[in-house]
Amino acid sequence: MSVLQLRVSRKAHLDASGDLPAFSRATSHIRDDPSWRVLPVPPRLQRRHVDVGDMAPCDTERLLHALRSPAQGLQIDFDDGNCPTFYNQIKGISNVCKVVHNQFPDIPALPQVPVLMLRPRAWNMVEHNMLVNGREVPGPLFDFGLLMFHCGKALYNSESGPFFYLSKVESFMEARLWNNIFLWAQHQLQLPRGSIKATVLIENVLATFEMEEILYELREHSAGLNCGIWDYSASFVNKFGHRGDFLLPDRSKYVNMEKRFLRSYMDLLVQTCHRRGALATGGMAAPLLPPARDSPAHRTVLANVTRLKLLEIQAGVDGFMVYDLQLIEPMQKLFQQHTGGENQLHRVREDVTVTPEDLLCMPAGGVTLHGLQYNIGVGILFIHAWLSGKGHFFYRGQVEDSATAEISRSQVWQWILHQARLEDSQRVVSRSLVVQLTQEVMKELTEVTACQTVRAAERLQTAAEMFLEVVLKRDFPEFLTSYLNLDHTFLSSQREEEASVALLSKL
Repeated sequence: MSVLQLRVSRKAHLDASGDLPAFSRATSHIRDDPSWRVLPVPPRLQRRHVDVGDMAPCDTERLLHALRSPAQGLQIDFDDGNCPTFYNQIKGISNVCKVVHNQFPDIPALPQVPVLMLRPRAWNMVEHNMLVNGREVPGPLFDFGLLMFHCGKALYNSESGPFFYLSKVESFMEARLWNNIFLWAQHQLQLPRGSIKATVLIENVLATFEMEEILYELREHSAGLNCGIWDYSASFVNKFGHRGDFLLPDRSKYVNMEKRFLRSYMDLLVQTCHRRGALATGGMAAPLLPPARDSPAHRTVLANVTRLKLLEIQAGVDGFMVYDLQLIEPMQKLFQQHTGGENQLHRVREDVTVTPEDLLCMPAGGVTLHGLQYNIGVGILFIHAWLSGKGHFFYRGQVEDSATAEISRSQVWQWILHQARLEDSQRVVSRSLVVQLTQEVMKELTEVTACQTVRAAERLQTAAEMFLEVVLKRDFPEFLTSYLNLDHTFLSSQREEEASVALLSKL
């Protein structure tokens, strides 16, 4: 059974039976066996304190800035933070090759720059521009294959890789598939077995119940597990969104790592990783620091990021990500002050006992008008960014990408389905209210996107129409990115971008 067929089958079973996920009896022997551990990671992965996230590799300027930074690693992101136009994919892979082969001037050689953590697309994405036997190639295989072929040996020879992030893994069977791909690639490139290391992003509620099994399948190739709060929260709507007892409240007010279901998820991830000798890393700090370092606003944002990231350090994580390069050094100092070592593998969290009920306990709270408007704004701006060939954007002081767009559109869809009431006015979240609010927020979004031409205004209006199309559907589209990647409007915008690039190259 293929990856996508298994996902569909599991979802259909959950819908038909009304069952909830649990720790499988069939794999209890893996969880109950204390003897196995993952292989140790190379020296360059022992300290993972601060990685730079949402690093779209096609953005050459930001990539070069990050390579000169003191970060431990860079998440070279072909997934959430990247818009997968063919131009972006090829330029991104080309930029990675230039870094690996030391072809950028004034950039040190691989051993002296932050570690490249290569993140191919997830299994839900396809590459329209390459066919094998008449079928479009899965996006992750396209990205992984080209990166390994052109960079794998050089990364290994410099003791700097090849290292990967694996997105949106839902089961240990998917981890097994990736392990087989790694074994095959190493054999073809004559690399020693276990050369490839990968961090699996636990972004799906079903994967939380299989974390030990995922580590076991990748035990020769594991670089640990990672928490991703927004994709993970959106997966509850994906898997249980039609159930009223899984109504997710306003994310901007009631959903954070201090809530029971997310705190339990992180505690279990840290415990699972450390008892098996694997590293555990947290999510990305999305806020942007105001440029004036002495301003009250700068101090407030830094204090908020510090408070939340300190909670993760106290939970036992070995590292996390930031978007803003200005946050690298303050967060590194935070690690030094509270850990004093390369990692926290010694903290096996024997104090933690997590039950299925802990993992599935929805936080109390309601829906606010502000939260609904914010979700609408994020959803529209993400689609607008994709139509503009960009994978992330800035909104209200922080970076937004496909992860936040997923939770935003998921919540709007779910609130409409269950006719949730706004706690500030008791109005029902209906289709007509969402359409009305979409029209109202367009003025702000026009200013955010700096629409100064008719073409730009039309693109924003198209994004709003596509957003409404997604959230007003009867059935929940599983991935917003898949939906857009198969949409005629997005594919047409790709062709226009490629035509513009070709024209500019001739000038």
